[in-house]
Amino acid sequence: MATSKVDGTSNGSVKSKDEEGTTPSIFEIDDSDLTRLLEKPRPLNTERKRWTGTPRSACFEPHPIVGEAWEALRRSIVNFRGQPVGTIAALDNSSEELNYDQVFVRDFVPSALAFLMNGEPEIVKNFLLKTVFLQSREKKVDNFKLGEGVMPASFKVLHNPVRNTETILADYGESAIGRVAPVDSGFWWIILLRAYTKSTGDTSLAERPEMQRGIRLIMTLCLSEGFDTFPTLLCADGCCMIDRRMGVYGYPIEIQALFFMALRCALSLLKRDSEGNDCIDRIVKRLHALSFHMRSYFWLDIKQLNDIYRYKTEEYSHTAVNKFNVIPDSLPDWVFDFMPTRGGYFIGNVSPAKMDFRWFCLGNCVAILSSLATPEQSSAIMDLIESRWQELVGEMPLKICYPAMESHEWRIVTGCDPKNTSWSYHNGGSWPVLLWLLTAACIKAGRPQIAKRATELAESRLLMDGWPEYYDGKMGRYIGKQARKNQTWSIAGYLVAKMMLEDPSHLGMIALEEDKQMKPQMKRSASC
Repeated sequence: MATSKVDGTSNGSVKSKDEEGTTPSIFEIDDSDLTRLLEKPRPLNTERKRWTGTPRSACFEPHPIVGEAWEALRRSIVNFRGQPVGTIAALDNSSEELNYDQVFVRDFVPSALAFLMNGEPEIVKNFLLKTVFLQSREKKVDNFKLGEGVMPASFKVLHNPVRNTETILADYGESAIGRVAPVDSGFWWIILLRAYTKSTGDTSLAERPEMQRGIRLIMTLCLSEGFDTFPTLLCADGCCMIDRRMGVYGYPIEIQALFFMALRCALSLLKRDSEGNDCIDRIVKRLHALSFHMRSYFWLDIKQLNDIYRYKTEEYSHTAVNKFNVIPDSLPDWVFDFMPTRGGYFIGNVSPAKMDFRWFCLGNCVAILSSLATPEQSSAIMDLIESRWQELVGEMPLKICYPAMESHEWRIVTGCDPKNTSWSYHNGGSWPVLLWLLTAACIKAGRPQIAKRATELAESRLLMDGWPEYYDGKMGRYIGKQARKNQTWSIAGYLVAKMMLEDPSHLGMIALEEDKQMKPQMKRSASC
């Protein structure tokens, strides 16, 4: 494995060593390096030594928990008829399993990336093929038939010891706590298919008829015409990682960012044939509309906050400034203190007379990775994280959302959900799995030192605490009151973060370069 050399300059940057065949370290990457990493597929070298915790770079000494993490990840592998097809959600025998003994589509993504980065693509290929097969099944909740393009939320391998057979049982939302179909599953599936293609250089999987049909079905489902006046997707509560009632119904940032990234990934994967061309044309049109809408109306910095604070209401014309008729008195007090002079973020939700000003980590990180965020907006998000480190990172990365809802607001919005009490679970809890998304976003934004600091914070406790699902408290100090131990995506998220920090060329499989054709004609943000 090639090594990278770092000098002793104050900013930690050095000249690239590409002419000697090495990969630049995270502290060496400039704009041209980043463009090259995102554009150039990283060919899979099946003969290279797989990472088991031994040093692979002069810049990074392996942490003692890396080997333990790989062993735990391998124990979570689920096999179907002798082939690996995914990883179980958690291996926690201390409490009732509930649905943690299944392979969740969104949960498997960091595991898949870890295996791809380690030169083990077979499990990812099998997972993609099995899930697209499950997509083709008839999906019903009570007497209602779901859309043909809906991907499963999860699946379970059932063993029949009498007949010595194995079958797969999928859940499309009919068994979920809230009976909500997973809007994000299809998006993650497309994103993962593109990651597999970029990592291996193998385009034959994506070009298979069933995979092309799977992409088109997801796109058809999302691009269908209706009563919407916005290019964003209208969603129910509980349709994504936040799978319980948390007031994210409407147009949540997580879904919009994933939607944007899936559209761009689909554009690169679809074949230009008689069936694909119509879908491609619709994708291009939606991308232009969606990027403008998100960058214009979801973005918040100190200038935009001040503008909203001074909004007039009841404007009725095409020239209205307050297009969504947001009442300035509805602005929460906390947002004025939370917003730094330099910095900004995509807020949680925008719909008629409603703006959810909460910070959501996943949506903002995916916005950076997909280039939904402009380079200036990406830098502003990084500025915000640095300025509000105690609030968003604290003692364990990372807050899934901020701030938590409390007392009366918690009772009304969550329906008195005992799992989503203040500063717990989805309501301001700290989730280690988000570390991989932060790391990828930081590297793409040219701020890897933020990710390195967060990773060092996480690895000081994760193994000792038994790889919990989430942490509680304003600072993320306490293991979650209902958190499962040996949570697979906590393990995989840490490994992916470590591997990307060591070898930033991995970023190419999960990040997209800015599309110049979608670059908005907007004034430079005050936060930048």
